[in-house]
Amino acid sequence: MLIKALCDYYEILARTNQVLPSGYSNVKIHYLVSLTPEGKIDRLIDYQEKKIPEGAKGKTKEKSVPKILVMPERTEKPGIDANIVEHRPLYLFGLNLGPEGFTAEDRTNKAQKSHQAFVQTNLEFIEGLDSPLINAYRAFLENWKPEEEQDNPYLVGLGKSYGSSGYAFCLSGHPEKLLHEEVQIKKRWGEINGNQENADDQAVIAQCGVSGEQASIARIHNKIKGVYGGLATGSVLIGFKNDSGKSYGNDQAYNSNISEKVMVRYTEALNYLLGDKSHKTNLDDVTIVFWAMSENKNNDAFMAALLFGDSELMDAGQTESMLRNLMESARDGNILKERLCSLEQTDPDVDFYILGLKPNSSRIAMKFFYRRKYADVLWNIAQHQNDLQISEMPKPVPFWRIKKELISPKGKNETVDPALLTKIFEAVIYGTAYPSFLLSTVVRRVKTDTDLRINEVRAGIIKACINRKSRILQQKEELNVALDKENQNPAYLCGRLFAVLERLQQAASGTQLNRTIKDTYFASASTKPAVVFPKMMRLAQNHLAKTKNAVYYNILIGEILDKLNGEFPDWLALTDQGKFIIGYYQQTQSFFAKQQDKDNTAEEEKNDGN
Repeated sequence: MLIKALCDYYEILARTNQVLPSGYSNVKIHYLVSLTPEGKIDRLIDYQEKKIPEGAKGKTKEKSVPKILVMPERTEKPGIDANIVEHRPLYLFGLNLGPEGFTAEDRTNKAQKSHQAFVQTNLEFIEGLDSPLINAYRAFLENWKPEEEQDNPYLVGLGKSYGSSGYAFCLSGHPEKLLHEEVQIKKRWGEINGNQENADDQAVIAQCGVSGEQASIARIHNKIKGVYGGLATGSVLIGFKNDSGKSYGNDQAYNSNISEKVMVRYTEALNYLLGDKSHKTNLDDVTIVFWAMSENKNNDAFMAALLFGDSELMDAGQTESMLRNLMESARDGNILKERLCSLEQTDPDVDFYILGLKPNSSRIAMKFFYRRKYADVLWNIAQHQNDLQISEMPKPVPFWRIKKELISPKGKNETVDPALLTKIFEAVIYGTAYPSFLLSTVVRRVKTDTDLRINEVRAGIIKACINRKSRILQQKEELNVALDKENQNPAYLCGRLFAVLERLQQAASGTQLNRTIKDTYFASASTKPAVVFPKMMRLAQNHLAKTKNAVYYNILIGEILDKLNGEFPDWLALTDQGKFIIGYYQQTQSFFAKQQDKDNTAEEEKNDGN
């Protein structure tokens, strides 16, 4: 299914001219080799562009950047193998640059062999072709002698940039006309490239497992680049090396029955996605690629903003506005497709794909692959974001924030289990229950991190896990977005009471405490309330005697104890521990909100008096 989806996406990219034509590749060109009609070099033209990127603190520095040209496909074969209309200096000039200058000799004669292969391959290719530039190129091939050009002033003038640069050919006085753009060159390359598929693998013609056509089967698949942690030269997605992976005597990728045509298309599409940051993100060592089967860029932009908090087409304000619309739709039960068409300008009926990749030796392993209708995915993400909200003002929670809260804030190299990330993704995309390990991980982090971090994201994850499980079981959701004084759940009430007792302790001290009851009792209170709360209630009596607001705290404590019927649970299971944490968090946030209101009122009275 993945290969077919990538091939279909290739068709979209081809229609919009976002991928290269078959048989061509991008090449970085630094210099133009200007040839006289006799095939002599009369100059090297700097073909680089001058760009001024923004530097630190507003400083700018001009930088030379090579131009990217579309040239006949570059070879990836190991060893010596010349390209048509070559661009590599060792092949073109047959010279090595050493400490003492240029030389045509080396220990393995690689320079000589490379140049000979270049001359032979290109003379055969241009045989019978006729134009001023092609004729000059033919003369260069026939007359250039590396051993006689070791002091060539144009090459010497390049210095160390000689070996790392790419070259293209033009005719003297006409730098706008390049050799690889000659009509005759392009026509012949098209003829040769069209026959190349069958030329290499004539003996292996079979039915392609993707297209169903009888075609030449690819022996080796093109490499995929851009996967985090993968080889710099790229890795294959489909490849067979061990004998255990072979069947019926087939070697290498002949086991996969994928035609050359399909192989080129799926690798080209995947490399395009991996090279475009609007379709790619990283979570630890897993590279995530996502795309909508549509030419509409809004589809990908909105999904990137909602899932990963990153989009080239939308800023933070636009993202929050869209999220608010979607969440209102999810709450009200409106038809999402209508809202998409009217508000988001997206295509709701197209398929949306999410792919997770991780390198494995010289291959790439697929960790997960999801496909859903775009409208269904967006609806489920709206529900996911709605579940995560823990305040009245909705804010998108990108996936990387969820991942961040699953590890210790002091951990340097700690990572999240890829299997857990996969399950979370699956729950988001399909609208299913979150993995139980997600809740246990967040609860453990809250209880064991030294600073007992209970931020809005961790609280939101806990709330989402509990509420979604209840919703799937068709039970009433127990946790609201804000403080719920009508919630009768004992665990939730215990969490509220803990927050009140902590606030009372702080009020009684009158100063900022280095250590509160949260540091001492929180973890145990959230597990065994009956053991811990009687001790804290005795401490509370001392604190009440020291505070000016004893009546306020007595009433608040009494209200909560009445709902508990004066009894604390002996033990709280994992879900109840989560409810305890939410009760604590929401009660604490309620105190902060009241304090903010008081500060605002005091500021207004001060301004009125002035």
